[in-house]
Parts: sequence; structure tokens; C-alpha cells
Amino acid sequence: MALTHQRVSVNGFKGSARCSIGTRRGKPLLLALVLVLACSHRHDPRREFEHAQLTLERGNIEAASKEIRSAYQLYRHRGDEWSWKFTILQARVLHWQSREDELLRLLASLPPTMPEELVVQRLRLEGAAYGALHRSSQAEQKLKEAQGVCDRNGYPACADVVSEWGVLAMRAGHPGEAQVHFEKALGMARADGNKFLVAHNLLTLSWSADEQTHFDEALDWASSALKIATEAGFADTAETAWGNMGWAYYKLGDREKAEGMFSEAAKEAEELGDETSETGWLTNVGYVYMDEGQPQLAEQAFLQSSDLARKTASPGDLLDALTALAFVSEQTNKLDDAKRYADEALKMAKADGNGRDVVYPLLVEGRVAARRNDPATAESDFNEVAKSPDTPVFLKWEAERSLAHLYEDENHPGPADAEYRAALSTFEAARCGLHERVDSRLPFLTNAARIYEDYIHFLVAHGKTNDALQVADYTRARTLAEGLGRSCKAKFAPDPLNAPEIARRAGGTILFYALGQEHSYLWAITPHQVRMFSLAANRSEIDDAVQSYRKKLEGPRATLEASNDGSVLYQMLVAPVQEFLKKQPSAKTIFIVPDGALNSLNFETLLPQPKHYWIEDVTISNAASLRLLPSASRQNSRLAGKLLLVGNPVAPDARPDNQYQELPNAAAQMESVRKYFPVARQQVLARGQASPAAYLGSHPEQFSYIHFVAHGMASRMSPLDSSIILSREAGSNAGSGQDDSFKLYARDIINNHPLHADLVTISACYSTGNRTYSGEGLVGLSWAFLRAGAHNVVAALWDVSDASTPQLVDEFYRELKKAKSPAEALRLAKLSLLHNDPFHSPFYWAPFQLYTGS
Repeated sequence: MALTHQRVSVNGFKGSARCSIGTRRGKPLLLALVLVLACSHRHDPRREFEHAQLTLERGNIEAASKEIRSAYQLYRHRGDEWSWKFTILQARVLHWQSREDELLRLLASLPPTMPEELVVQRLRLEGAAYGALHRSSQAEQKLKEAQGVCDRNGYPACADVVSEWGVLAMRAGHPGEAQVHFEKALGMARADGNKFLVAHNLLTLSWSADEQTHFDEALDWASSALKIATEAGFADTAETAWGNMGWAYYKLGDREKAEGMFSEAAKEAEELGDETSETGWLTNVGYVYMDEGQPQLAEQAFLQSSDLARKTASPGDLLDALTALAFVSEQTNKLDDAKRYADEALKMAKADGNGRDVVYPLLVEGRVAARRNDPATAESDFNEVAKSPDTPVFLKWEAERSLAHLYEDENHPGPADAEYRAALSTFEAARCGLHERVDSRLPFLTNAARIYEDYIHFLVAHGKTNDALQVADYTRARTLAEGLGRSCKAKFAPDPLNAPEIARRAGGTILFYALGQEHSYLWAITPHQVRMFSLAANRSEIDDAVQSYRKKLEGPRATLEASNDGSVLYQMLVAPVQEFLKKQPSAKTIFIVPDGALNSLNFETLLPQPKHYWIEDVTISNAASLRLLPSASRQNSRLAGKLLLVGNPVAPDARPDNQYQELPNAAAQMESVRKYFPVARQQVLARGQASPAAYLGSHPEQFSYIHFVAHGMASRMSPLDSSIILSREAGSNAGSGQDDSFKLYARDIINNHPLHADLVTISACYSTGNRTYSGEGLVGLSWAFLRAGAHNVVAALWDVSDASTPQLVDEFYRELKKAKSPAEALRLAKLSLLHNDPFHSPFYWAPFQLYTGS
């Protein structure tokens, strides 16, 4: 469960006036030049000033500080504009180093009369310093004075004043107001052509978006800042952008990407000698470890962070590290340590007067109290966190979840149920607050996976198994369903669910799985009843078994046949319901609604008995949720409607080492499909015509059948960048290394909806994808076609054999022509390979799965 504690207003999600700089103790990369400047008898203050400022903006704080200090000592007694400029530049360094008292003393040495532009800079820095010291009234007064000057004359430094008003609003807990200031400052920086300030204000906007739980916007702002910083060489700004992007991904639930971004930020910080920022990024990496069930690694990262924070005398980072250590200690049952760390963090937060920092250790205090059988203290702490205006939304739902656990442990089911529902409503409101962008909503459910899991177990424990099924289905295929026109509900409110009626309409029995860290369940749903079964294995045990079996399915036949993994998984997943299924007439047709690792398992390959696959007994389809199961009435079509056939493309690269070589049997497969459709009802895009643009321009919504014969590429890090590899566009620059006109991306398929196809077949490797999202299952090409509106999709879990696939496809369409449903036709085609010795191994027939949609 995501609990990351980022002190965003100071050293965490670096959104203050220092957000694009941070605190530096950098390496003296420009020391030689500094010495030259210091020893020269012919000084050029303009050149020295511009060089020092550029060094500062590029993140070389130690080198810049030495330059500035040297020039300041040289010019400060002159009493002219250059002495004042270097004084102000020295104050900027002190501000970035959090030495606010020194900054104020230094600026007090300046004369009351200076050029107005320098007055604006001085007043802005004084306002920033007072703000950092939580002396808000004095900060406001200084910024008002600066604004008065800016109202008379618009100097470039006025953008900093506007941005500082935003920082002050953020400190006061008004991110929406702050955003207005940051957007205005960004516009001013762009008009002035100041790339450094543009990048800076993009990062402040990422900060304000984060505080409003607009994590997708935060990601966009930080990404734009990174692009500018990388091009301009602003290393410090780039480091912060990496970290801010990591934070946004983390809050979106994409821990894998978050870890990579945090690690990159920590690496950049280390190279710059920025131990303070490195501390913050290490803390965040530790939270990722904790969420992934690796508390020992998390604790190591937090201890390293706390040591660095003490070394650099950074109270903000020390507070973060102590809070993190409190969380991980509570999670690992080190209650004395958890209480000690939380007490220290709470004392520091209260002394600093930052209410947002108080709520984190307070939540830990409540959890420790609950574990020590002090329900009154725990309830008080949880309620204070849940109701505090300083509590971020993700901590609010954690406090409500903790209250639910407390009431459940105290045997108060009514209040426990209410708190579970409150926590889920808090989460759902945050989810709907995201932009309707698939990349953002796909991983977000990860943040509430444990709350849903706990609530389902609570309902089961109190005999409400049908309610538990309703809640479990509510978590499934949310982003998929919203793409098909279902609205996002900002409150937890599952739709009524008539599961037997869904099974009756679908024409079979449904096996619905819900895997948990401690408890796993299976619901068997027939047209007449619903039965729930507890599974002996938990999610981790099932995940391990599935991964082991998948490796053997894709490996040598002898290794597979020597293994009993298929039998073990059958005993785990199907044997508990086996006797029940034998009594059900509808159980010859099975619909699997999988969970977790089961999304990457072909249930047809399970072994009820030695050398006997389950496909030999039943017809199996996969569904994303109960709500999206189709009616059996529209399954049989005799291939009525039009065919769009795309494939046998020209290899995008003619080099021998090209990873996408031409498929020798692609033309034969295409011919085997074409023969089942009249010429008048088919459109074929082959060879040079089989390009992504040609597919998108063919109006695919007019076709009932769409079939691809090509290579496939599954992207794990960005599943919507998974693609079908087709021919390059005519005139594209194949040698540039940047041309991807031959890739039909999953995101392009989604954006080109709605489709109305009864069946899309993707005869390509890994076309189901290879990344599973909580609630959504495997996301890749098959998911994209379902979300675009296809009713059924056939796609592959692993490498497709070019030798066996043409035969399977031919049998598949032959059975479709006989009015078989896609599921029945695919099963019969697979059995034709299973009973054919060269292709008996599941490697040849089992990669293809049928996914059904509404």
C-alpha cells in the first residue's frame, strides 16, 4: 500500500522555489577556471557573473559557490551594481542551501536604494527565506513590496515573484491557488525566453498537480521539465525532474517505473555530490521496496537515508527518514522501534509547525497503539489523521482502512464495514479525479488493492459471499469498461450483480478468482447458483507455481513432460470445485475470470490426470469481468460480415541482424484465411500495403473480422507501446533510427475506436502483453482491441510457431464456417494439433487464448 511520505514543500517532491535546484555540495568541476578567474589581474564582472550564474543553474553548486564567493569578496566594497548583483547571487546560493538566516543577514547589508530590478530580486529572496522559516506574514509583506515594483515595471525577475506567491500558497495548503501563480510565472518565463525558469516553473506545476492528486498532470509537467533540462544541460533540474516523475508514477501505482526514476534521480544526485537530494530519493526507493514486500531492503534504504540526513544536517530529510523507519518497523513487528521513530518524527514535525508532516508519524502511532491493544488511542489517532485538512488523500484512505481494521478486531462489524466503504470512496474519488487517460488509470487501482482485498475477506468472514463477489468484480476491468462508455464513479458504489443470470446469458459456468496475500477465493457461477470456495494457496504461492509452469510450457518438451507443474496447478485452482462442476450441465463451457498471475496462465494446459489436458474436457474462454461477459446468442455467425486481413509485411529493416525477419509461412496463413470469405467481402493489406497507416485508414470499424499475420512486440514498461510490426510507410527514413512508422501501437488501436468486430485475431508473438495490472489483467494488444470495442480477441501468450500456426488458423476458420462459436472453434483447432504428434506439445497450440468482451 503506497504510503510514501514526501515533504514536497521543502526537500521531497521538490516544488518550492528551490524545486529545480535542491541543496548541493557538488564536485568542483570548474575549479581550474575558478582559479584562473581569481588570479587574473584583468577582471570582467559581467563575464564572471554570467559564468557563475550559468554554473549555478547547471547544478554545480560547490563550483558556483566558490566563483560567487570569490567575486563577492572582490567586488563587495565597490558599492556599485556589480557588488549588489554578486551579493544577491550569493544569497541565492544560501537559499538553495537552506541557510535562510544567513541569507537575511547578507541581504540586510545592501543599501536601501538600488536599481529596481535588483530590489525585486532582493525582496523576492527575502520573501522566500521568510516563507521557508514559516514566517508567512513577513513573507507576504516582502512579496507585496516586490509586486508593487513589478506593477510599475515588468522585469524578468518578476516571474520569480509570481512563482514565490505560488510557493507561499502551497505552504498554506492551497495548491489550486498556487497553480494559478505557477502557470502565470511559466508564461512570463516563456515570454522572456528563459529556459531555466521555464523548467523551474514546470516543476512547480508538477508539485501543485501532485498536491491536487492530479498525478498524471504532475508526470506531464515533470517530463516537460526533464526534456528542457536535458537539452540545456541543467543537471540539477534534470535530477529533480527524474525524481518528480518517479513520485508521480509511484502515486499512479506504477512502482516498477517509479523505482527506475528514483534510482536515476539518486544516481544523478550522487554524481553531483548532492547528498541531501540523494537522501530523499533513497527514501522513496525504500518505500517501493516496502510496498513490494521487501521490508529488509526498505529498512536498509531508510537507515542509509537517515545516516545521510544526519551527516548533512538536513532536518527535513531526517524527518522523512524517521517517518519511513517508523512505517517499516511497524510493518515488521518492531513495535518499540516504530514508536521511538514515530515519537521523534512527531516531535520534529510539531516543532516545525508543519501539519502535513504530523499526520504521517501520527498514523504509525495509531497502528502501534492498535497492535498493543490500546483501541482508544488508536481510534483517536486514526480519526485525527482521517479528518485533518493537512492529510493527503492517499493517507486519508489509509487512516480509514486502519479504522476498519481496528473495528473489525474489536468485533464491531457495522462500523468496520462503514470505514471500509469510506476508504474505498476516498480512493474512488481520487481515481476519478485523474484525467481520462489510459496510462494513468491503468496502474492506479494498485493503490487500493489491499483495501479491496481486506474488504472482500471481511465480507466472506461474515458470511456475505455474494457481496464479496460483487465487490471483487467491481475491481475488475475498470479502465477497460470506461473505454466502452461506462462512467467513472467518484464514490464506492458497486452495481447490483445477478451472477447466475450472467452465466445463463453467456451459456456456461464461470470460475471467478480473487487472490490475496493471505486468503484466496474461487466463485463457481452457474445459471442456477453461486458457490464460493476457499483456495489453500495464497497469491504468492500461486504466482510462483504459474511462473514455473510458464517457463516449462515455453521450454523443451522433455522438460515439460518430466514436470508435474500442470497437475499441481490443477489441484490448486480447479480441484476444489471439481466435484461441484461434475454435477453442472453447463460446466462443459467454462469462462475464466482470472486474477493476478492467472492472467498469464492458459487453463487449458492444466492436467486433471497425467497426460490429459483440461482442454480435452472443456471449452475455455477468458473474460475480464462478469459485467463484460457477452451473450451466447451472438457467438455463432458462419463468418458473416466483412474481413480485413493485414499481414505478411515487408521487413522494416533489410539487415541480417534485423529482429523482425520476414515470416516464411505468412503468405500461406493469409491465403488460408482468405478462402473462407467471398472476394467481395474481404479487404487485404499485404506486403508494402500492410502499414499501420493503411490499417487505421481502412475504417476498421466496418469489418466483422480482423486478422493480423505479423510479428508482435510486447512492452513491459509501457504496455500501450506494445505493437504489431507491419511495413514501413512509403518515403519514411528507415536509416534514421527514429522512424517507427511500421509499428501499429496499442495506443493507436485504442484511439481509433470504436470497433464493432465480432472477432480480432492477432497471429503474433506475445500479443496478449506481458504486464499484468491490478484489476485489469494483462495489458497489451488484445486488451487494446477489446477496449476499442472488439467482442472477441484471439491473441498469444508467448512465441508463436510459424510452422504450426497456419494449420491451427486454417482449422479455426473452418470450424467458424460451420457456425461454431469462436471458443469452440479455437478449441477444436487446438485439439487438431494436440492429436498431431509433431505439434502435440502445448508450446504449439497453447499460446493462443480467446478473450471475450461485451
